[in-house]
Amino acid sequence: MSIDIHPLSPALGAQISSVDLSRDLNGEQRDVIERALLDHQVLFFRDQPITPQQQARFAANFGDLHIHPIYPNVPEQPEVLILDTAVTDVRDNAIWHTDVTFLPTPALGAVLSAKQVPAYGGDTLWASGIASFEALSRPMQTLLDGLTATHDFTRSFPLERFGSTAEDLARWEETRRKNPPLSHPVIRTHPVSGRKALFVNDGFTTRINELEAAESEAVLKLLFAHGTRPEFTLRWRWQANDVAMWDNRVTQHYAVDDYRPQRRVMHRATILGDAPF
Repeated sequence: MSIDIHPLSPALGAQISSVDLSRDLNGEQRDVIERALLDHQVLFFRDQPITPQQQARFAANFGDLHIHPIYPNVPEQPEVLILDTAVTDVRDNAIWHTDVTFLPTPALGAVLSAKQVPAYGGDTLWASGIASFEALSRPMQTLLDGLTATHDFTRSFPLERFGSTAEDLARWEETRRKNPPLSHPVIRTHPVSGRKALFVNDGFTTRINELEAAESEAVLKLLFAHGTRPEFTLRWRWQANDVAMWDNRVTQHYAVDDYRPQRRVMHRATILGDAPF
């Protein structure tokens, strides 16, 4: 059966139909989805009631999976983390961010499955780093290309929110020890398509290394605002059993925290990537 691909906006996003994610993909299906991910950066699949095991198996078609150091996971499938507002403080997702850029090799992508969604609210937005880079003036592109920026785990996971118990504190300290601040290019080149993308995010990026502190602050403020302009973004209203898959190398996203006291439960499998260049 052919896979149908329906683009959702000029900058990014497509809805995929005629594929069952609970079943093993054949080689052709895998290749079509991978190509669609390169072309559209974020993909959506409606009505996919998959188990954590099926979710991990689907994600593993595209690379090895990451186990998150802070968030709880599914015990029998530790590669699938749980974002449950009844259990965990997930306010760090209510900021524009690219996943785990505090790692030397940030995620290639992720597969997010909606298990319980509020009756209204709780949308997620994605923004294209490719579209935002290409919209910069040529002098600004030239200035930024070749600069590096520091990414810090503690910016989105501060001790005061993630060290409330002795066990939490020990986990937080161990994660900080294993993940000291590190640098990535401000402008990243996609390893497959070769396209350039803006690669700073408000969730983890703290400064541009080659600039003076005041210059860095001003440029980052500009880039954070520029990178999330509406014309570079897409907003998804979740339904139960929706699945989203995105290319983390060239996008950022924002989970809108507007639905409390309603509960929201999501499962995420994160696909390991390579060192940005």
